[in-house]
Amino acid sequence: MLRLLSIEFQKLRYSRSAKVLTITYFVLISFIALIASYKFEFGNVNFRIAEQGIFNFPFIWHFNSWVAAWLKIFLAIVIVSMVSNEYSYKTLKQNLIDGLSKKEFLASKVLTVLLFSVLSTVFLFIVSMILGLVFSDYTEIGIIFSDMEYLLAYFIKLIGFFSFCLFLGVWVKRSAFALGFLALWQIIEGLISLFFSFINYKTDVNLNDSVFQFLPLASMSNLVKEPITRLGAIKSVANQIGGENFVKDYGVHWYQIAIVLFWTLLFIYGAYRILKKRDL
Repeated sequence: MLRLLSIEFQKLRYSRSAKVLTITYFVLISFIALIASYKFEFGNVNFRIAEQGIFNFPFIWHFNSWVAAWLKIFLAIVIVSMVSNEYSYKTLKQNLIDGLSKKEFLASKVLTVLLFSVLSTVFLFIVSMILGLVFSDYTEIGIIFSDMEYLLAYFIKLIGFFSFCLFLGVWVKRSAFALGFLALWQIIEGLISLFFSFINYKTDVNLNDSVFQFLPLASMSNLVKEPITRLGAIKSVANQIGGENFVKDYGVHWYQIAIVLFWTLLFIYGAYRILKKRDL
């Protein structure tokens, strides 16, 4: 395991773009505190996010996990490029000549995905803990360590998304095309969601809940749902507009984790099958 990680580390070490993107990702997570200065305006209602308790425990675990998840594209580019460069620079063929099996090659990439996910989750935990201890109105131990399932959901979400990127990198072999397909798939799922919403509007058959949640990117998105509407001011506005109490399930459920893990295993297995059959 350490040997495989060492091989990947040496490759990333000399990739300037990988270092820039990785550093940018972690720096941007550190800048979550800047969100506190942003001012929202909803009609006649004006407020700053910082005044709504976004850094209060345990809400901070949900909020920061959701914000940080938007930044995962930086590491996704690193992972796709990491795989694509193996083909572009012929290092994959050289590794196989040097005695590395295809299974070990893929294992090194999967371990890198896991390492990125672990480091990102630990870093997010540290940043959130510091911000919470500084700004939170509630610092009791029981409150601080409640709702920690959002960090687990964030970790699983990263593994699933990066595994998808790994699969695309192996399948397409070119980073630009792989990222293009990723964007295209996001659009496809968006169109499917709109179509299902239209069916729901016409027939009261909610396919978004029964079918859409099983699609790869949708299932990953469902792990950490947007937390903004949990804020008191947003709920108040929503209730005034809708004329009734706003209700939404923000929880992390075991079946949502199971769906993402299923896709993760499928992507890794698919990448292995492609490598096994492809003449390199």
